Amino acid sequence: MSDYPPVPGPDASTDPALAQLLEQLRARHHNAICATLLYGSCLRSGDIYDGLLDLYLVCDSYRAAYLGPLPAAANWLLPPNVYYAEVKLPDKTLRSKVTVISLRDFRRGCSTATFESYIWGRFAQPVRILYSRDARTRASLEHCLLQAARTLLYRSLPALPEQGAVTTLWEQALALSYSTELRSERPGRSTELAQSAQKFYATVTRHHATSLGSGFTVYDSGAELCYRSQVTSAQRRKTQLAWALRRVQGKLLSVMRLAKALFTFEGGLDYIAWKLERHTGESIVIPDKVRRAPLIYLWGFSWDLYRRGIFK
Repeated sequence: MSDYPPVPGPDASTDPALAQLLEQLRARHHNAICATLLYGSCLRSGDIYDGLLDLYLVCDSYRAAYLGPLPAAANWLLPPNVYYAEVKLPDKTLRSKVTVISLRDFRRGCSTATFESYIWGRFAQPVRILYSRDARTRASLEHCLLQAARTLLYRSLPALPEQGAVTTLWEQALALSYSTELRSERPGRSTELAQSAQKFYATVTRHHATSLGSGFTVYDSGAELCYRSQVTSAQRRKTQLAWALRRVQGKLLSVMRLAKALFTFEGGLDYIAWKLERHTGESIVIPDKVRRAPLIYLWGFSWDLYRRGIFK
């Protein structure tokens, strides 16, 4: 039996539109998809028709997942690739943001072997495995997901208070990860995520407690699950420097991934505007020149949004 906590959510066996979408995606990538993961706001809300499903397709290899060499090379050089997919119903549409990554890159990205927090920071949150090719693949993915949570804790603990509530620990650890990307969400997203999944994070923290070192222990205070850790001044300085470097690295890579997505994400500019408006409440108008030549004019437009505080 897996140690990964069960994550409730949608099921392709009971939702025909979701089943159709997953089959469409497997066919698009020539049945090289060994697993499909769901995370994010639609999983938390339970309404997969509200917004975009955040799906990760884990493939055997990039060469197997694509017919052409260019998308495979782009996925290999700067993983992952991002696409759009939908299933139209008579009265509504199931929309999804689809991300493709190889099993090899996913395993590495969830572990301490990767400095950047893009994968292990993202998959330290509750994830539902919608599809896995077989039991062995599922077990491998669940191990990766547990490793992602451990990596985030391991990399965050020396930068955080030495004791407190476990829920607060995860709020602060997730906030560190969020700070390494260009994001439109206002402050408080990490708090919302940690608060909505307290049982999940309590289970994961107990699971990893003995392997984290730094004198890390968890205990029940009677009111809530709490933790203690022992961190030296040298460890704290080293960890704070590492997160400062991740913030620079992550924001640069976010810009590069955004530019790459312009060639893969159908209606990518409109999606970006929609997401920014949804999270900030401000109207975002894409200038015609940005639509005509995004690689030339997107940078100035993005800088203007950054100065306005639309994303950070």
